[in-house]
Amino acid sequence: MRKLLFIPEGSAKVSDEKVHRMFSASILVSAVRCLLAYIVLPIVTLALGVATSVGPDIGIPIGVVALAFDVVGIRRFWLANHQWRWQFTYIYVAIIALIMFLLVRDVITLAG
Repeated sequence: MRKLLFIPEGSAKVSDEKVHRMFSASILVSAVRCLLAYIVLPIVTLALGVATSVGPDIGIPIGVVALAFDVVGIRRFWLANHQWRWQFTYIYVAIIALIMFLLVRDVITLAG
C-alpha cells in the first residue's frame, strides 16, 4: 500500500491531529458535493424555472476536489502509521467508488 501511495520507507510521521482533520475535511467535501449537486441545485433550479442539468456542471469539479481530498486523506493515515489505517482506507475506497460512479454519471449526462 505504501508503494501505491508513493510513501517512502522511513518517512516522517504525521500527527494524529492532522490525520483526523484531513479525514473530516474530505468527508465534508464529499458531503457538500452530494448535497449541492443532487439536492440543493435541483430544487433551486426547479424553483427558478432554470434547466435542471446544472448539477453535473457543479458536481464534476467538486467531485474531482473530493477525490483529491480522499487520496490525501488516505496518504495521511498511512504517513501517520495510524493503527486504524486499513479500516479508514476501506471507508475512503468506498467513498471514492461512490464519487467515481457519480462523476461517470455526470459526464454521461453532459455528453448526452
